[in-house]
Amino acid sequence: MYADLHASRWWLLAGLWLVYFTFGLSITSLAPLVTLIEGDLGISHAAMGSIMGAWQLVYIFSAVPCGVLLDRLGGRKSLVIGAVLICVSTLGRALAEDYWSFLAAVMLFGVGGPIVSSGAPKVVAQLFSGSDRGFAMGIYMTGPAIGGVVSLTLTHAVLLPWLGDWRAVMLLWSAIALAGAVIWLAVSTWAGLDADDGEPSAPLQHDSQLQLMQHLLVQPAVRIVLLMSVGVFLFNHGLNNWLPELLRVGGMTPVAAGYWAALPTVVGIIGSLTIPRLATPERRFNILFGLCLAAGAASLLLQSSHGVLLTAGLVMQGVARATLMTVLILTLVELPGIGEKHAGAASGLFFSAAEIGGMLGPLGLGLIYDWQGGFGGALAGLTAVSVLLAVGALYLRRLAAH
Repeated sequence: MYADLHASRWWLLAGLWLVYFTFGLSITSLAPLVTLIEGDLGISHAAMGSIMGAWQLVYIFSAVPCGVLLDRLGGRKSLVIGAVLICVSTLGRALAEDYWSFLAAVMLFGVGGPIVSSGAPKVVAQLFSGSDRGFAMGIYMTGPAIGGVVSLTLTHAVLLPWLGDWRAVMLLWSAIALAGAVIWLAVSTWAGLDADDGEPSAPLQHDSQLQLMQHLLVQPAVRIVLLMSVGVFLFNHGLNNWLPELLRVGGMTPVAAGYWAALPTVVGIIGSLTIPRLATPERRFNILFGLCLAAGAASLLLQSSHGVLLTAGLVMQGVARATLMTVLILTLVELPGIGEKHAGAASGLFFSAAEIGGMLGPLGLGLIYDWQGGFGGALAGLTAVSVLLAVGALYLRRLAAH
């Protein structure tokens, strides 16, 4: 009745990519529209800042229960729910009339987002193995990156002149998210994903959820991966949010800074398609260690105003930010005692911890800049974080050897 999963896995990956693409669209949809939204709703920069950070706060608390839900329902149903919640979130933004309704719409993404980000590695772990698993993870990780590029580059250049106002742009993103949900449902149903799971089991009770979390956290390797996830997101979100301003303060015009800030994204897409595929178990920790060193080198080189050194720093940042998270998640889901069965809960735990760094990164860089009047101290702090990440990679390699 169903297509063979092995034969249809690349179609499933394409559907998964589309859902993750809408994830990236939603995350970056506010940045190019800040001035228009503030003027329409009559809110301040401070209020807008609280809105932009609201989904990450919700994300921290919702990632673990969403991961448990994912393990219960399976990837097919869960990803449909996540994509629909992203659709409703962007629709709510388009219909919002004041600060509170807009805030609520953005916060809703903090529930749908972790279902998608935790569901993607679970589905890939279910469908792929060996080097193909790393390659597949690299492919789906290009989804949010390309979604972000589309949102940032087309909003002012194409969509606003064509559609007329920011609300219509949000409606377009909502429609694309809905299309992603429908296509994923169609492809995953046709392929028979989760079809052999039978009837849903009894819901996990509170005690069972606690026991599962304890089962995961009692493993030293899991704890190290979670600590590293905080550092990786601190590095990624900190530089992702502040890189254009960092380059502008370094002497570039705003237009030039925008173009140069796109370089790590382009490099990252290429890295996502190559490096994770190489991160097979026998060389994964060496690659993880090398990526941590690349992150440290990037934070050092970005302090330079010399063209060649600055370019090298941007390239290394692109490689590190695009692949560190992928290789770390790959490490997590393949740890003993996790595997496909607990991949959803483990990924939820990963993103719940990681988004702490996702909040601290942009906040920390901004506070240090205000304190010192420059980004030198902040970049030095990122270098220290990268060194600690490298130590964590070495420790994971030691644990794996025993």
